[in-house]
Amino acid sequence: AILSLPTFSGLIDQRVALCLGFILLLTFANLRGLRESGRLFAAPTYIYVLSLGGLVIYGLVRSLFGDLEPVPFDQEKFAGVREAGGTLGLFLLLRGFSSGAIALTGVEAISNGVPAFRKPESRNAAITLTVMGGILGSLFIGVSVLAHRLHPYPSEEETVISQLGRAVYGEGVIYWILQFATAGILILAANTAYADFPRLSSIIARDGFLPRQFANRGDKLVFSNGIVFLAAAAGGLIVAFGGITNALIPLYAVGVFTSFTLSQAGMVRHHLREREEGWRRATIINGMGATATFIVLVIVAVTKFAVGAWLPIVVIPTII
Repeated sequence: AILSLPTFSGLIDQRVALCLGFILLLTFANLRGLRESGRLFAAPTYIYVLSLGGLVIYGLVRSLFGDLEPVPFDQEKFAGVREAGGTLGLFLLLRGFSSGAIALTGVEAISNGVPAFRKPESRNAAITLTVMGGILGSLFIGVSVLAHRLHPYPSEEETVISQLGRAVYGEGVIYWILQFATAGILILAANTAYADFPRLSSIIARDGFLPRQFANRGDKLVFSNGIVFLAAAAGGLIVAFGGITNALIPLYAVGVFTSFTLSQAGMVRHHLREREEGWRRATIINGMGATATFIVLVIVAVTKFAVGAWLPIVVIPTII
């Protein structure tokens, strides 16, 4: 998002250094005991939603009235393989489905944080989840329709959102706001791992399934070892993949849908063992969830195997 800005395009060879810099920034902030601030997180989120929503509405209006030209294609910047000839086969459809499924992950964050809501927690969380789903679906479909009309293309030098933003907004202030808001929410999203992984690893360490050092707290009462380990692992991936986020997405996809499947299957086992009130209905719901996410996992693993999905398929069972 940052390198897509013309002013910063000259830093493209410093992509890895920039990524490592942001990792260090998040690491030091969390080691100092940074707590999530609602206002800090809200500002870039609202700005991003408004600027992206404006992009979709303004862009579609201009496109429908013939006031907007498609994105000019640059063969040298194009990063991808064209699918030419023949019919739209099942494999290509499944590959597109797997990419879409990856884009929809993250909605579980609200269900994970229900206790943090004001009372009544479950009702407020449900309303928030519904609103977020509406915003996500609207923006996702809107960007897809706009992209269909303007023909942006995958590139390692400029994001698709940047291409659409420059076509619709020009290179003025609103375009810059869109790009920096995008960068801002991605950095905040990365901080989620710093909030949750050290705490989760400390619980697993207390149960004896990770080194006990993960359960130790540092001077600021944070799980310092978990934070440092996470930073080192993230930095290693960034260096190994040259800072190319597209290459890292298949690893994320396999990991996240494996987690979803295991958690849903674990809830099925819990209901069958405890048989609490309403356990039959809960078992059916979680069973359907486990089945659905497992199907997506298989599709992602097969269709993206050659572009990186093989790595977690080998590494995760090896670690276990």
